[in-house]
Amino acid sequence: MSTVWLRRVPQVLLLTVVWVLLWGTVSVKIVLGGLLVGAAVAFLFPLPVENPAMPIRPWRLLQLAGYLLADLVISGVQVSWETLRYGSRARAGIVAVPLLSRSGRVVTVVAGGVVLTPGSYVLQIDQRGGLAYVYNLGLRSAADAERARRQVLKLQLRVIAALGSADELVACQRALDRSGR
Repeated sequence: MSTVWLRRVPQVLLLTVVWVLLWGTVSVKIVLGGLLVGAAVAFLFPLPVENPAMPIRPWRLLQLAGYLLADLVISGVQVSWETLRYGSRARAGIVAVPLLSRSGRVVTVVAGGVVLTPGSYVLQIDQRGGLAYVYNLGLRSAADAERARRQVLKLQLRVIAALGSADELVACQRALDRSGR
């Protein structure tokens, strides 16, 4: 078996589990059908090959989870306040945020973290241009927009510290040092 197919085994197994869950029952026929469908999907729609040696730093991952939890609570309160105070006059805007990493897994986790935060959403990711366009509720001034941009940059730094490669972490620190943030 080639290494390409070995890399797809987890994808096939995950798709098989989803297939069995969709059918709602476990039988040999359904599991074999799931394996066939999973293999077909993995062959026809292969996932991009990422660096398989994804570093996981447990302490940094725990810090990231704590940061996201705190951000979730704080943002929920801010969105509630914005809604109660301004109602239909609540303001929002779109902020362009530079991407500190081109890694698909880092960008995906960052986008998930932004979407998890009440009042914000990733509208578009321009990997060629190195930008993410983020919708934010409660932007009333340039200072609010800058604060929202810095918040996404902090999230990116925490994700890279938890899941990024050593090279990404060094490049991220250099980029932040150059920009004076």
